[in-house]
Amino acid sequence: MKTIISKISLALLISTGFASCSKFEEINTSPTAANGDQVQIEYFINGSITGAQMNPDVAERSFVLYWKTAARQHFTTGISGGSYNDEWSGVYWSQISKWLNNTNTGIQVAEEQKAKGAGKEYTDNLIQVSRIWRAYLLSEASDLFGPLPIEAFQGINPEFNSVKDVYEYMLVELKDASEKLDPAIKIPGDIEKFDRVYKFDFAKWQKYANSMRLRLAMRLSEVDPAKAKTEFEAAIATNNLITTAADNFTVKEADGWNDLAGVMSREWNSQVLSTTLNNMYIGLGGIKSNEQLGAAFQSAIKENDYIGKRYLNHYSVMTNDPSAGYWLDGLPNTIDPRAYKAFFIPGDLTGSTFSNFPSYTTDAITTTTKLVIGKDDDDKDANESNDIKLDAKYTWNTFAIGDWAAKGTLNKAKTTLVGKVPGLSKEFRLSNSSRIFFASWETYFLMAEAAVRGWNTGTSAQTAYENGVKANFEYWKVEQFATQYLASESYNRLGTSAKFTHTAEPGSSHTMKYIDGYTGTAGTANIEYPVNNLYKSGSVKNDILTKIITQKYIANMPWLPLESWNDQRRLGLPFFENPAIENTLTNLPDLNSGNYKTSNIKFFPQRIPYPSSLRESDPNGYDKAKELLGGTDAVLTPLWWAKQN
Repeated sequence: MKTIISKISLALLISTGFASCSKFEEINTSPTAANGDQVQIEYFINGSITGAQMNPDVAERSFVLYWKTAARQHFTTGISGGSYNDEWSGVYWSQISKWLNNTNTGIQVAEEQKAKGAGKEYTDNLIQVSRIWRAYLLSEASDLFGPLPIEAFQGINPEFNSVKDVYEYMLVELKDASEKLDPAIKIPGDIEKFDRVYKFDFAKWQKYANSMRLRLAMRLSEVDPAKAKTEFEAAIATNNLITTAADNFTVKEADGWNDLAGVMSREWNSQVLSTTLNNMYIGLGGIKSNEQLGAAFQSAIKENDYIGKRYLNHYSVMTNDPSAGYWLDGLPNTIDPRAYKAFFIPGDLTGSTFSNFPSYTTDAITTTTKLVIGKDDDDKDANESNDIKLDAKYTWNTFAIGDWAAKGTLNKAKTTLVGKVPGLSKEFRLSNSSRIFFASWETYFLMAEAAVRGWNTGTSAQTAYENGVKANFEYWKVEQFATQYLASESYNRLGTSAKFTHTAEPGSSHTMKYIDGYTGTAGTANIEYPVNNLYKSGSVKNDILTKIITQKYIANMPWLPLESWNDQRRLGLPFFENPAIENTLTNLPDLNSGNYKTSNIKFFPQRIPYPSSLRESDPNGYDKAKELLGGTDAVLTPLWWAKQN
């Protein structure tokens, strides 16, 4: 059997050996020691899919610190402030090299066995499954870095291909592989365990391939709409898509330090509520907190027109976050019902969503904090009796990312975070969930967007939109609110409502009550709805596409941050607030005190630079990748399918 080495992984795979030497469960013959007739393709499928769940080393760096941060699913500046870490990038590059190597080695093994007449009845189906999975892996890597070698891991020295070529290849592969699958073929029971997703139910793999075609076709919607339409409608025409929860592409997590450990399970990652999510959640759908929460919380729920206590000396307002400057000393009057499922309320220590992470401190159970009045909390000359005491119990707050300068130092709620602001539900922290790669709601939201574009989907945009919302409400077990929610004309903080046919614009601002936190004086303020210059020049906040992408973003929280980031790069939707800039952000040099109220692609990360290991191992390949990228190998260089200005 051939040993497979590729340029893209030369420096990274040289120490890993053939097929990455993954440990396969219940296999007595090591693939690295067996001959070509003994090694089976299912071993490699298992190794690749298992590895792609990301062990804690790569998950923390890629899924949490890169993807979730870029997608604004939690409070962290990091890459959203334009910075990146070459070591993190190298870890991911190394791992996806292994996953792709496994997949391609398996295909080669199976093809060689077929050529010798040693294949089994189901061998060709497993080749098609591998091709479908390979297309996903290529999309994941290309959406992060950009140009890739299509022919990597196939026994030849590959050349880098443009993002356009990568996408065309993936679409062809998915179509051909799905058509060649024979769903009538049954897999032996002892082989099922090697497919953690569908147990080699080939009918479900077909649905996944076709739904992936929808996803990838839609990625081309802005750069090549004719191609996008053709590919999308061809996939729709199969009438064979992921439209029920039973067909979702998911992989069960497992506790421990292994590939199946939960991608969000590291205790030291705070993963608290982001401003981006909060501004979407509050008000959206018109479901009142008193309908969602028990008796203990009722007295903490505030009036609908109350925004909180204003602390301008402790909050940066140099951002277009409409909630900047305020501490909500209670719970919002109305909020999307998924918010209380995804995040725990500070102080709700016995609630089903509460997570005590990090368990080696008391941070999560400590709700008291303060705003320092003085030079610094450690300044011995400061009079601590002047500090403003805050109790975050049963409150709901977030902070804008960015540089807050001294205001951030003096705001101890911001510096401590855990236990002071809503934290990610323990459901996603304990490695006992199933990681979602594709869900039925995404199919529906893709169909809704396509219908808005005038493409043939076999359904209306409204029906697909509402089906997507309902499917996600069922996932969160809040389906009892779906009808009321979908009829709501209530605006969120961004000026978007949930009702499909309600497209009235909210106006430029709305009046809300507040209390001056320093004096106790009551007042009113005009809270502006932010202008999203990236979408239709900022002229709309409540059109149909904004609704669809808003709901898709909320639905994909927290399992699909890469897709949420992809939509924002492709469309400028949903609205992402700018990082605060009390001090200029070195890695976002175009964002300044004169334009922080506007949106610009130069204010948001566009990709991950290639790791230095590629530059060092293959300088010619690296130079070709940069040429195909069409710009510098930098965080702010947009990919081919993304907005360019």
